[in-house]
Formats: sequence, structure tokens, C-alpha cells
Amino acid sequence: MNESLTRPPPPRHPEIARAASAGFVTIAPIPLTTPFRHLPVTLHSSLAFRPRQLAVWCGLWLAAGLFTGAAWAQGGGASSAVAGSAPAESPTLRKIRDTGLITLGYRTNSPPFSFLDARRVPVGYSLDLCERVVDAVKRRLALPDLEVRTVPVGSATRMPLVANGSVDLECGITTNTAERQKLVAFSVTTFVAGSKLLSRRSSGIRTVDDLQGRTVVSTLATTSIQYLHALNQARDLDMRILAGQDDVEAFRMVSTGRAVAYAMDDVLLLSLLSTAPDAADFVIADEPLTREPYGIPMRRGDPVFKKLVDDVLTDLYHRGEIMQIYRRWFQSPVGPRGVNLQLPMSESLQRVIRHPTDSPDPATYR
Repeated sequence: MNESLTRPPPPRHPEIARAASAGFVTIAPIPLTTPFRHLPVTLHSSLAFRPRQLAVWCGLWLAAGLFTGAAWAQGGGASSAVAGSAPAESPTLRKIRDTGLITLGYRTNSPPFSFLDARRVPVGYSLDLCERVVDAVKRRLALPDLEVRTVPVGSATRMPLVANGSVDLECGITTNTAERQKLVAFSVTTFVAGSKLLSRRSSGIRTVDDLQGRTVVSTLATTSIQYLHALNQARDLDMRILAGQDDVEAFRMVSTGRAVAYAMDDVLLLSLLSTAPDAADFVIADEPLTREPYGIPMRRGDPVFKKLVDDVLTDLYHRGEIMQIYRRWFQSPVGPRGVNLQLPMSESLQRVIRHPTDSPDPATYR
């Protein structure tokens, strides 16, 4: 050891002080949080030739690190508790904020819920509700100029596009079911339909019993076609079940005689008949096959975003604004042809407005 080196004041830690006073090492006061690799070179070189002293130093630094780490953990634990009480961040809102856009899925030909108007712009009852949500997102993120992108979806593509994040809100005609909730989340119910049978008056089809051994159609990837398959098996009806790519194609199969009946939601059947030149030749059965609670699908596992959507809708319900929106699309001229469905609000939907629910159970809406 070079005795000409100036001995520093003893460090605060007693063991380090004793080591320094014994002449083992020359150091300046160093914070205990300093990593070993950042120690002054004189300390490194001194310890390199004294294994025992190296062990002492390592032990002291480890103890200091443990002490500091424990204190940090206590402080961090308190911070975690505070953070835990703060609202969790929404993956959907984070994506929207980072990209500067929100993506809405829409149907091209499902009036009055979602369709293209004369300007080829997506409009409809479901789009109106989604636009209210978009306004809330803009306020929440302080992004008044948030870009809104619209993407056409179909019966077969809507669930995958929502599930993989390509679509943030699907603003169409999607029934909330327990099976679909395994893939996506749903808003509170926005409409309640009843799946019914449409047929030609001359066919004599009025109930499912009349479908024994007959050909029936529904739309691909819908709850109605799933119900037909389950019913066919459960009651051994020996039906031949066809699938239309969309509602228009399925209705065409009945009008051209390829199928004797079309099973679909009553409001969609009414919409199809409203533009059919021979609408008087068709009849819609009185008895619903199932109840269909519509909701707005969104990303699963994002309760913060779901709450935002639900809060917007329930506010529309409680303030009564939903009645104006409903009248605009179901009791007023709609679309290029000015069709008015003249459809009063069902008692089932009125109950939902009074007591909002996101239940997928059809029994809830009977």
C-alpha cells in the first residue's frame, strides 16, 4: 500500500470506517447505492490483491444493497397501493390515443340499423349510438380531431375483426349470446328483436311444425341459422337448411322458390319487405322462434372501455334521448326510398331502457 496516499475521513458505515482506518483501502465517501462497477479505480485495484478484504467489501455492499432494496420495496409497495387505487388503463383507449383513430364496423345493407345512404356514407340506428360513444372517447382523450374510420363487416367477419382489434366498435345487428361473449364483450342491450319465419302466403308455413321435410333458409353465421340446426336435430324435422351470404340473398331464395321460409329477426324481415315490389305476397309468422338482444360488440377483457360505452348508452336511456333516436330510424322515412317501418318500440326494449342490462339470456327479454 502506498503510504503517501491521503487517508480520507472515515465513512459513516462503521465497518467501512474500520477498513479504511486499517489502511486496507483508500476511498472517498461513496453512496451505498453506487453499483460496484462504478467504484473509484483505486478501490478496485486495492481489493484485487486482497481477497479477504474483497470479501468484506462485497459483503458490506451486499448488505447495503439489501437495506436499500428493502427500503425501496417498502416505498414501492406504497406506490403500488396508490397505483392500484387509480383507474386501470384501457387497452382500447390506449390504442386509439396512440394511433389517433377509432375504427367502426358497419353493415352495408341492414336498414335501419346500419347501411349506406345515397352518398355511400354509413348511417343507421346502430351508427347513431356508436357516434355518441365516439364523442365520449374524444372528450375522454382530449382528441377533438380524432379520426373515425369505417370498415364494412358481414355476418362471418364481424366477430373476428372485433376480437383481433381491427374494429373497435361493431355498429351493426349483432345478437349478444353467451357463446359470442367468449370472443368479444357486448354493451348493454340496444335493441330486442324476435326471430320469426317469413314465407309466401300460398305456402301455408306458419310455425316450425310446418317445416317438416322442407327447405328453409337463414343468413350465414347468425343466431337464427344456429337455432334452425339445433331445432332440426332436437325435433327430427328433416329440414334442409340453406345459408344466404346476407339478408338480401336469403330473402331472394324464398322469393324465387329455392326455400319455403326464411328465419330471421322480425325487424330485418320488415325492412326487406318494405322495399319488395310483391311484399303483399309474403307473411311473417306471429310467434317468435327466439328473442334476440342486440348489443355493440367490442374488445373482450377491457372493462374500462366497456364501462365508457355502457355509460354513454345508459345516459341516453335515462335522459330519454334514445326515444328520439328510435323514432328517427323506426318511425320515420329512412333511406333513399324513404321507407317508414312504422315499428313501435317493443315492451322488451322499453324494459331495457328502464333497467339497462347486457344479459345474453333470451329469457331476460320475454
